[in-house]
Amino acid sequence: MPVTTTSAAIHITPVVVKTFIKHAKRKGIKYKDGDTTVQGWDDILYDEAFHIVKAFIELGTKNTVESLQAFTNTHVPAPFWCAVVPVKIPLSSCNKAADVLIDWFGPDDLKHVVGGERWWQIRGLEWIDAEWITEKAYLKEAEHADRDKLTSDEKTIVDMEHLDRVMLYVHGGAFFWGSINTHRYQVIRYARKMHGRAFTVNYRKAPQYPWPCPLQDVLAAYFYLTNPPPGAVHQPVHPSKLVFAGDSAGASLCLTALTVLRDLGIPQPAGAVLISPWVDLTHSFPSVMTNASTDIIPPHGFIHKPSPLWPVHPKGEDGYIRVVKTRTNPPPQPGHADKLKPDNAELHSQLREREKQAADTGRDVHSADLQEPPEEIPSQKEMQQQANEEDLPSSSGGDKHGSPGSRSSTRDEQVHPGDDNPSGDGEANFDYESEMDYWEPKPPKVLMEDPNATPLELRAQIQLYATTEQLSHPLVSPILQSSLGNLCPLYIIAGDGECLRDEIIYLAHKAAHPKDYPARQGVLREGRRQKENAEKFQVPTKVHLQVFDDMCHVLTVFTFTECAQYAYRAIAQFAKHVIDNSSEHLSRNPFPELHRPPSEISDAESEHEHAGSRRRSHHKKSHFSSKRPRNPSRSVESGDDRTDAELYRLNEATAEREVKEGKAEKVDSGASSETVHDDNSEDIRAIGFIRERVDVLGKVRPMEPPKEIEALRLKPQEIGVIKEAPVRRWLEGQEEWDRRYKRTAEHVIRKRRQYEAKATRLLEHAREQGLIHDELQPQQSRASVGGSISSGSVGEIDSNRRWGPLDLKDENPPPSAIAGRRDTSEAVALLKKTIYHNAPATHRNVPKLKTSDAFRAVFEANDHPTKPPQQSVSEQQVHPQMAPMHGLRMWQSLVELFMRKSRKGVQRGKQHASSALQSTGDKISTVGKSRSNSNPSTNSAK
Repeated sequence: MPVTTTSAAIHITPVVVKTFIKHAKRKGIKYKDGDTTVQGWDDILYDEAFHIVKAFIELGTKNTVESLQAFTNTHVPAPFWCAVVPVKIPLSSCNKAADVLIDWFGPDDLKHVVGGERWWQIRGLEWIDAEWITEKAYLKEAEHADRDKLTSDEKTIVDMEHLDRVMLYVHGGAFFWGSINTHRYQVIRYARKMHGRAFTVNYRKAPQYPWPCPLQDVLAAYFYLTNPPPGAVHQPVHPSKLVFAGDSAGASLCLTALTVLRDLGIPQPAGAVLISPWVDLTHSFPSVMTNASTDIIPPHGFIHKPSPLWPVHPKGEDGYIRVVKTRTNPPPQPGHADKLKPDNAELHSQLREREKQAADTGRDVHSADLQEPPEEIPSQKEMQQQANEEDLPSSSGGDKHGSPGSRSSTRDEQVHPGDDNPSGDGEANFDYESEMDYWEPKPPKVLMEDPNATPLELRAQIQLYATTEQLSHPLVSPILQSSLGNLCPLYIIAGDGECLRDEIIYLAHKAAHPKDYPARQGVLREGRRQKENAEKFQVPTKVHLQVFDDMCHVLTVFTFTECAQYAYRAIAQFAKHVIDNSSEHLSRNPFPELHRPPSEISDAESEHEHAGSRRRSHHKKSHFSSKRPRNPSRSVESGDDRTDAELYRLNEATAEREVKEGKAEKVDSGASSETVHDDNSEDIRAIGFIRERVDVLGKVRPMEPPKEIEALRLKPQEIGVIKEAPVRRWLEGQEEWDRRYKRTAEHVIRKRRQYEAKATRLLEHAREQGLIHDELQPQQSRASVGGSISSGSVGEIDSNRRWGPLDLKDENPPPSAIAGRRDTSEAVALLKKTIYHNAPATHRNVPKLKTSDAFRAVFEANDHPTKPPQQSVSEQQVHPQMAPMHGLRMWQSLVELFMRKSRKGVQRGKQHASSALQSTGDKISTVGKSRSNSNPSTNSAK
């Protein structure tokens, strides 16, 4: 059964009951034992919500990737009190973003790292779905010359213009699921609390649209806001009036986009909010393993039931093994992929050896198949010693990432038996550039815990977002950026119980101290731009890091907890501060907590119910007492009842105290004016890095010194390398799924053959109908060639710069990218649309669909005889014909219910306490009068 509201309810209901029983037992045991320590799990609402989310994600792993994508990318209506306007980011903005990335990569990296210049620009839609969001209460009718000609949605956008605080929000979902629909309720809260408007983007998802497709779409959204294309209703948003914000994968995309803007000298936004950013896709930090039980991430990571889409190899047999003991010799240094660009000798040697073994075996040979006698493969320790002694590029690892198709792809890069030796026996006949097309980096080696073991070798793609060889690229795993200095101010939050905690803490310190946390030498040696950045960007980035006790990944999902409500308030205050103040002011003080006089916070912005009019709400009464108080003077009092605004004020005072006590880091600039002021007449200046922990009630305390944090003790050469424990955990899950879904995998292989046959037939019929395709024509914005469209066709040729699946000559897209595939339903739908409906300008005509193909389309669920087929659910929202009660709306309703119940509980608690106090006061008064009347001596004395 696919992921649906019904299947989710069936799967989650027992979890809810089981969690409730366990929670009651656990609280009973703590009460019996007199245990006064506090944990996040002591809140029944958080306990239930945590297990609901965890169960849903685990349900997704038992289904196909497409099923999870479709469920989370289903359009659901917005609440009635919210102003939501869907917009389409056009190709012109997408092309501007593409030009920026092409400039960033350069021709060499585009070819050998990315796999080409065109495949990642291919999309099924001629736009990117996005939304403007704010509260209806904030709308203000604006004057507009052509207001009468505007549509209702356009009027709403114009009426938002007076809200000059703008948040560009990028949703999370491990780069392959989630949408503007899953995160809309959270984004609404940000817009309300910052008294502004938000803009969300529905970027393309992996594995259909892997890296750098999502990055291009995020940059396109930024350029759409700051430099609107013709036809856009909104006015340009100045970067100083805009903040980036995102969670998990979305936060990683925000950070990556910032580094691209910085490197190319393009204005950055005023600031960025990074919520649980996923910045190390190699899983090289300890908390990935140690925090597995306290996080919502599935036990074996994101593995899924096989489908035609994923995994690329649905069966771990038939000559394909996911992980093996290394067979290639000499191998890259353990923990690294082979180098991207070999020297002449290496290239010469591999080509000769591949050709020789191909002739001996009678089959195509890849770099991973090159074998030496087993006794010649050294141990990991011997490999590393050899690398250190020789210090040669061939053995020092080449931390650089291989081309996308280095192992899995079977298109164009193979050496065939019987081919002429391309390298020849001498350098005179050796053409380096042409023979580079045949170079395959050897597969990444797993860093083993036992140095005497032979390293494992990864043959499979372990992340959906990028190939394994690409995971150490700084635009895939930004923790490997040579420098994170010179960025706009960052507010970074993490949960202490989440798997990504360590890499987030390291990220914050790396940004605040670029010189103290360098990238490993391999990144600098192989990365053209990284070598420049290491020296060029050494100005510390202003960072506020907060780690929340007991919280899991993306704590803002659990909006009804006290600490999450404080996080929403702090995010809004950060956004307002960096937008409302000048860049000169922010260079002195980027932190709203240190702003003097303190900024005003309206209680009207606190949590409230939306029932036609705005009403102030109340924080729920605490379920907690003190949590392991490290500072007795700041122990948490049971029964606190504060709004998030009041809590923020309390933490604001704590931040000032941290500065006075020297627990916040000052900027070392030597300016005499950068001192702490006590007269509240101006900002507390010269603070560059605030490090805090936040308890379960949302109260802050200083973080321990860096030397006491395990993540900060890792050496540069240990970061961004693939290690044994995460690989073995992932492999165990894959092997279990292989056993469970063995028949499904066989069915998937048959289905792929059927789709390949369908794609072949589609192309044959198109050519029969007169398809003319100029594959390598220049893609400038050309005039429409609509006059050459076949009679009776319903399609048109797009005059904008745009590429299609037939434009991939000399391109090497990753194995999962549908742009280069023909064996999935989505790939066939993309191919059909670009031939018969919205063709790129390389097509000289649009042929008429054959009657037989139109007839077949009637019986296809996602196809249509005359209209374009439904595109990939990783890109195009699913719009149900009926309006069922979707699971996303149910989750939103549950959140609102939890908050209403909490507020009612608080109110009842207040009333009960008030009545009790009044009753106690009356009793005391009565007893006092009684005693007075019964004691004559007292009366006479008076």
